[in-house]
Amino acid sequence: MIGAAETSLLVGSALLLGLLVFFLVGSDRMPIGTSGKPISVYCAAGLQPPVAAAARAYQDQYGIAIDLTYGGSGTLLSQLSVARSGDLYIAADDSYIRSGREKGIVDEDLSLAWQVPVLAVARGNSKGISSLEDLLRDDISVGFAHPEAAAVGRIVRQVLIEAGLWEGVQARVKVFKPTVMDLANDLKIGTIDLAVIWDATAAQYPEIEGVRVQAFDAVRRPISLGVLSWSGQPAAAFHFARYLAARDKGLPHFAKRGYTVADGDRWEETPELLLMSGAMLSKAIDETVAEFEQREGVRVTRIYNGCGILVSQMKSGSRPDAYFACDQSFLDQVSERFESGQTVSANSMVILVAKDNPKKISGLADLARPGLRVGLGHPEKSALGSLTVTLLERGGHLAALKASGNLVVESATGDYLVNQARAGALDAAIVYRSNTAMVGDHLDTVEIGDANAHAVQPYAVARDSTHKQLMGRLLDAIAGQRSQKRFEGLGFDWKCKLPEMSGR
Repeated sequence: MIGAAETSLLVGSALLLGLLVFFLVGSDRMPIGTSGKPISVYCAAGLQPPVAAAARAYQDQYGIAIDLTYGGSGTLLSQLSVARSGDLYIAADDSYIRSGREKGIVDEDLSLAWQVPVLAVARGNSKGISSLEDLLRDDISVGFAHPEAAAVGRIVRQVLIEAGLWEGVQARVKVFKPTVMDLANDLKIGTIDLAVIWDATAAQYPEIEGVRVQAFDAVRRPISLGVLSWSGQPAAAFHFARYLAARDKGLPHFAKRGYTVADGDRWEETPELLLMSGAMLSKAIDETVAEFEQREGVRVTRIYNGCGILVSQMKSGSRPDAYFACDQSFLDQVSERFESGQTVSANSMVILVAKDNPKKISGLADLARPGLRVGLGHPEKSALGSLTVTLLERGGHLAALKASGNLVVESATGDYLVNQARAGALDAAIVYRSNTAMVGDHLDTVEIGDANAHAVQPYAVARDSTHKQLMGRLLDAIAGQRSQKRFEGLGFDWKCKLPEMSGR
């Protein structure tokens, strides 16, 4: 027989095992980098059906609560500027996200879908409403979203001002409401005959139909999700944000409800990304990429090498998610694989010499003087080498340098040439200015004095990447203010024309 003590021991063991299983299962559901705390989301009221459905699915899968606060896009942005709390902000029009960036409220954004305003009427359109001018009819009672509270109200006001109809329509509006859902419900119960709301909102009410007009079709608006700059759990916020914007998770909830959805990324709990980058850019971007990994909860494998080598690897089958080239010419060689590149920086070429320039080298012509040991970039393996050969040929110096026998090293990277010069194995080398940033105490540089002695560095996202939005946000991070300071501190010239990111 089992005594009382043994029974207590068995019961206690069973309870302990049950708790252990509970926590192990819970930890399997818990995404890496998240704390299990609720994620606070401020969401435009008209987007409630798809966002709420995706939030329920996320909670069921991961056990993390999504706290949703609804309101007009403008009203929510005003609340956020005062409260300075929460993790995510979803606006019915991306102009509010841009405004949030300018005010330092939003740091990053993800595209979700598009929508257009329509003239919404009771199904059957018994009054034959077909144009903007019908908003002025005496037999039509009209409802509008308040321009200061809701995105559609602001957009429609601007369209009507441009059409010369706003003053007349404004005088006839029966009711201004804070959200499109309020207007749809008024239309549903018949308290108004016509409301201007989003096409996707109208599609969610069987009692309502939307009448398309050209003036509204021309102002199709993107729906965007912003990550709030003060979020105390950015990795968790990004986990849900990426889920909501994923083509195979959140976006089907939008498509089901009549939205035209964005080209979302494929869902992965912890995306593994591949970035190929010219070796000369490693010091400029490595810290930024590491910060991006931490904030977004992703992993970015960086392959740094001479761009000629990288291009060869790509032509042999390597498929990076993005390519940050040493020069535009090396992006051009694989342009069919990538979206249009964004120029980020430029880098001048200089002649690297020993401290105080004991060989008295003053320009490219001096590299062919007897007795010198010269190093150049490899013309096939690196952008540096290719540009150097072009530069020397254009100036009529290449043949003389080759005939002199002075060319003793050709390297795929400028850093190797710097190391050789610092070790005393080279008297001169043509490198990028950024290669010399850390060796000023040991080596000197000689300006080349040719407008063509520079390279420009474009960043491009792969056409076949399943994480285009993620790689676009990495470009945003590289385009940020802190990143710019890193580039300039290494001797790069800043060329990026992206909108200024709020302090990143």
